[in-house]
Amino acid sequence: MSPAPGVVSPRRFMPKFHYELLACGFQGHRLIGTEAAQFRDEDALFARELDGIRWHRCVRCDSWLPMPAPDEPASQYPPSRAEISLPLRGKGLRDKFVLRVIAIDRAFHFVVLAVLAAAVFLLRANVTELHDAFYRVLADLQGGAGGASPEVQAGLLGEVSNLLSLRPGTLELVGAGFAAYAVLEGAEAVGLWLQKRWAEYLTFIATALLLPLEVYELSRSISPFKVSALIINLAILVYLLIAKRLFGVRGGADADVSDRERDSGWDSLERTAPERMTSTVS
Repeated sequence: MSPAPGVVSPRRFMPKFHYELLACGFQGHRLIGTEAAQFRDEDALFARELDGIRWHRCVRCDSWLPMPAPDEPASQYPPSRAEISLPLRGKGLRDKFVLRVIAIDRAFHFVVLAVLAAAVFLLRANVTELHDAFYRVLADLQGGAGGASPEVQAGLLGEVSNLLSLRPGTLELVGAGFAAYAVLEGAEAVGLWLQKRWAEYLTFIATALLLPLEVYELSRSISPFKVSALIINLAILVYLLIAKRLFGVRGGADADVSDRERDSGWDSLERTAPERMTSTVS
């Protein structure tokens, strides 16, 4: 029998992280039969009465909690197993947390790219006015009415100048590229949040295709943001390939489903249930 989470002293350097405890911390324990008047023998897996104290087992994190009997029971007995929807545990719960963290990252990318696409299309629609206004302001700042001085060719002003000098067709392509990439990131975010297998493949392929560009950018200049982005994307690739068993790695989808079924359901609760104790009151 596996020990319940939270009752084993953690290892010194690498304590095991229990997603069940995290989920219960956010959502509360999942207890069954708290409104029932009596327990049956078949309910001992998740609810017991010992020495006049009713104990309820959280079917997610395996914690046993003492609860008072209801003053006005809603039913005679707890619901049958067929009527109970068990929460995720083990690998299934871990995957849900990790995939949703990745989904949030992709959703942030979607928002940024969508804003950039909108900005480029807005620039395309008003490029002539913005071009003239930019150089008028620049001339005023430089104290003259002539064209851009050599100092404009570097730094932020140079980047703005280059952007305003792009052809309208080029701006349309840039905006379309940002928009398409935003749609891709949005699809990844939604699919990963819903834990869809296709979204895992889509995220892996899209992330892998962008790695050469990230490495190239690092070869030009190194910044904490670029390094962090590369590390995060590498971690996502490793997780999807190894933990989610994409492309048949470590048994593929069948092994992934088998692991999830092993850690969830009534069989998992049976394996981790403590033995029944008899009352100490004679």
